Amino acid sequence: MPGNPNEIKLVNNAMANATRRKIMNFLADGDKSTEEIAGEVGKAMLDFHLNVLQQASLIELEGGNVKISEYGKNFLKDKAEKSAEKTADLSQAKPVEIVEVRQLLPCIADSSKFRVIANIAPPLGGTLKVFEPLFSRGRYSDRINALITQKGEVITTIYGNGKVTMTMIKSEGEAKEALENLRSAINEAIAKGISPAPKEKIRVEPMEIYKYLPQTNCGKCGEQGCYTFAIKLMSGEVTLDTCTPLKELENAISLEQLQVLTAYI
Repeated sequence: MPGNPNEIKLVNNAMANATRRKIMNFLADGDKSTEEIAGEVGKAMLDFHLNVLQQASLIELEGGNVKISEYGKNFLKDKAEKSAEKTADLSQAKPVEIVEVRQLLPCIADSSKFRVIANIAPPLGGTLKVFEPLFSRGRYSDRINALITQKGEVITTIYGNGKVTMTMIKSEGEAKEALENLRSAINEAIAKGISPAPKEKIRVEPMEIYKYLPQTNCGKCGEQGCYTFAIKLMSGEVTLDTCTPLKELENAISLEQLQVLTAYI
């Protein structure tokens, strides 16, 4: 059973991937064949995902049959118990209002669209993290105390200090509608007093990652091309900071999109 730091790292890496988490939850109902698992999560990179789970001692492979190990069962049970303990209490949070739309600027990535800067009050501060489950594509960052959400191409970042930024907005009308939907979702959760259970996160495909890469096949990351980089990013073999062109100003919006997408890998 995993116990030393290297073994724990294997488990954390295995469960950091949405497809592998889905496989584990699927196996919790009983042993499955590889064909059944492929029908549930897709055939793409299935052998790779199963090998990662096996190396982490979470599953056992016997021919074409896959079953969850005793450690895997205990791991899922422990996770479920911890998740139940983390039900968020929002009773102290106050309803918010959009108090100001300060700027409507052209987007760097697409000059026909806009980048919006707005403010909500009162600031959500330290309670911001508990709103993450409201959004199917939402990710909270402890480092910047911000909740980042995505709907289509539009990325919205809500900061603990009340600042809100939005990218790839088509018009001021769309910005106001999106901000009103944001306000309503937050205030509805506050009125109920608890944050809803996390939603199943959307599966990300390599081509969706590739779409936001520079697509120059420059090789600076050490890979043959951008699509190869996208596949290895999906498997956890490389990280976004390996792609140095993404750090250039003209790729700022693409990098922001990729940071959101990779949160669901």
